[in-house]
Amino acid sequence: MRVLVVGSGGREHALCWAIAASPLLTKLWCAPGNPGTASVAENVDIGALDIPALVAFAQGNAIDLVIPGPEAPLVAGLTDAMEAAGIPCCGPSQAAAQLEGSKTFTKELCDAAGIPTALWERFEDAEAAKEFVRRRGAPIVVKADGLAAGKGVVVAATEEEALEAIEAIMVARSLGEAGAAVVIEECLIGEEVSLFALCDGEHALALGAAQDHKRVGDGDTGPNTGGMGAYSPPPALTAELEQEAMSRILRPALAEMARRGTPFRGILFAGLMLTGDGPKLIEFNVRFGDPECQALLLRLKSDLLAALQAACDGELKHFDLRWHDHPSIAVVLAARGYPAAPESGSAIRGLDRAAAVPDAQVFHAGTRADPDGTIRAAGGRVLTVCATGKDLHAARASAYAAVDAIDWPEGFCRRDIGYRAL
Repeated sequence: MRVLVVGSGGREHALCWAIAASPLLTKLWCAPGNPGTASVAENVDIGALDIPALVAFAQGNAIDLVIPGPEAPLVAGLTDAMEAAGIPCCGPSQAAAQLEGSKTFTKELCDAAGIPTALWERFEDAEAAKEFVRRRGAPIVVKADGLAAGKGVVVAATEEEALEAIEAIMVARSLGEAGAAVVIEECLIGEEVSLFALCDGEHALALGAAQDHKRVGDGDTGPNTGGMGAYSPPPALTAELEQEAMSRILRPALAEMARRGTPFRGILFAGLMLTGDGPKLIEFNVRFGDPECQALLLRLKSDLLAALQAACDGELKHFDLRWHDHPSIAVVLAARGYPAAPESGSAIRGLDRAAAVPDAQVFHAGTRADPDGTIRAAGGRVLTVCATGKDLHAARASAYAAVDAIDWPEGFCRRDIGYRAL
């Protein structure tokens, strides 16, 4: 198969790394890719949102399957454009991608399908939203309705924090048009986990779970980020709870999407809160999480490309996946100043030493390469350093040994990834 992966982050490097091992693969491209994807695929200088150019490239290179990494091209209609050109794309249609593109859409779907989730209200007027917060009190959750690259959610411990979030999102438009409306929710209490499923429009196949670390600082302090690390599997999500989540949340969502005439195909990511009343949905995403993807794919024994092809072909009903028993961990190395104003351009050395640590794997995200091969920071989250081990203690020791082998004074990471399980 001739395959095109779309995106440039750590998730896309991990996808390329896993797909490159498939016996089904004949040629792999990544658009636009990064220095890490270049080691396992041919990078193509086309942006992830340049849909006409991506379609033209896929047509010109006889691509058999397109695999989108990030959510923005899916919400912009990448799958629709590819399929109109006769090219299979393992992602939801633009209509189905509203599961991530609009918090309101997802909440209305939950109400229609009876999916357990937080009580919620939508607001397009900032003053009305603030008055609601004053009536309800805190803790309370404020979410930008649209896409915000993982930064559109504020879990406010106080009323003042919630009011400031509304002011920033709706009035100052810190997140652009994503903040034209907000969804305000009750604050669910429990353990938060990410559950992934591969869907073919009718069937959902569990694709593993992970626990992400969103806050920038140790002990879950500081502002939310796109994710500072993850580990898999999370002990809090037992086999029984996973089955409950699949039967009460993911499969009803899939059935409701099909009933509406917008069947969902691709990766469905359910952010769950494990409450005293069972799993409840926090939000849906329509792609792999980052860095959860990196942690998950280290544990996958099965052929990822074969699974993605089966989803496109509507053949998941009898498909099965095999996993390594050993847990995995992913630690994000970010540029100084992240998430507010990450510094770029600094040189990163010691990547070969890090990759040589037993059971470790380094995935590139926000990096670029100089003509002489020097790797430099070119984003907020710059590297994801991953490892497996016989238990989570061993995996974490290997991951941080690899982190410590990297010479990058301008970078930082959390030192407590996996602490909830340990």
